Amino acid sequence: MMGKTVVVGLSGGVDSSAAAALLLEQGYDVIGVTMRHLPAETTNSCCGLDAIVDARRVAKKLGIPHILVDVEQPFFDKVIAPFEEAYLQGLTPNPCALCNRHIKFGAMWDWAQSQGADFLATGHYVRVRESGGEFQLLRARDRDKDQSYLMYTLGQNDLKHLLFPLGDLLKAESRQIAEECHLVTAHKPDSQELCFVPKNDYQGYLKEHRPDSLSAGDIVDLKGRNLGKHQGIAFYTVGQRRGLNVASRAPRYVVGLDRDGNRVVVGSRQDAERSEAHIEAVHYVSGRMPEQPLWGDAQVRYNMEPAPARWTHSGSGATLRFENPQWALSPGQVAVLYQEDALIAGGKIAQSPCA
Repeated sequence: MMGKTVVVGLSGGVDSSAAAALLLEQGYDVIGVTMRHLPAETTNSCCGLDAIVDARRVAKKLGIPHILVDVEQPFFDKVIAPFEEAYLQGLTPNPCALCNRHIKFGAMWDWAQSQGADFLATGHYVRVRESGGEFQLLRARDRDKDQSYLMYTLGQNDLKHLLFPLGDLLKAESRQIAEECHLVTAHKPDSQELCFVPKNDYQGYLKEHRPDSLSAGDIVDLKGRNLGKHQGIAFYTVGQRRGLNVASRAPRYVVGLDRDGNRVVVGSRQDAERSEAHIEAVHYVSGRMPEQPLWGDAQVRYNMEPAPARWTHSGSGATLRFENPQWALSPGQVAVLYQEDALIAGGKIAQSPCA
């Protein structure tokens, strides 16, 4: 790959470090880039000053340039603001999918192109395969670390310039590469939190940053009977059981959020199961809308096993119909369809009428 330049997103973690090391070994000219998307005083381990320092130390050890690029404003506009608004609308957002689309594979590629780079690479666990001139997005070899679910918005124009060096590796193998290169990140633990939400406490975050989220209303059952009060629909999500504070002989779960009536609707566990969902903001990796229904395995949460389903395109959206009822299909969350290892389509679960 002599003469081919690749920009690698260095987050200060072990995966991006191992990815950079592998690309160097494969003969690419590598440039390390860290996107500064939050204020420097941020304390979260995945994006604070310590992470930037670790990324710089990795670049120095590997002998590659390291550049810090400011994307704080686009990150707020494209990720944080929609995250806040979604909760206020009674939705359960997935900010990582937005970050992938607009920042990691949007703003970072724009910057890479401005520097004359041929490719963009990250340490994500996902694979890309070209077949007959068409690119496919595939689940990673390490299913426990697979991140393809959050990349459903990638298309043909993206995949032709993206490299994912870790897609065929197990996590342990990535750490071994970092160890063999004596990188400071080799034994760094994985981050399990949203980068801009301390301790993953989204309720505390909303109370601090969006005090308008505190809008009390009624908690009702499916027949509309008043069972109690809530502090704001932003603090509830479909499937939630804890924190409802309603008197009931049987366990109660959130089965819907009535934005217009400012009501939290609760019911039994069975009431929170659905076999069908409407999907909006639909994207097809191939770029082609299917003329016939697609059969495959659908995934509607990051840490769930895909389940057999039929995906039918309709207008600007799609209908997802499962063979068996699924637990807590949450409006705002990502839904994707796989056929074997290939991610075919994805979108967001739309709101459905409440009681």
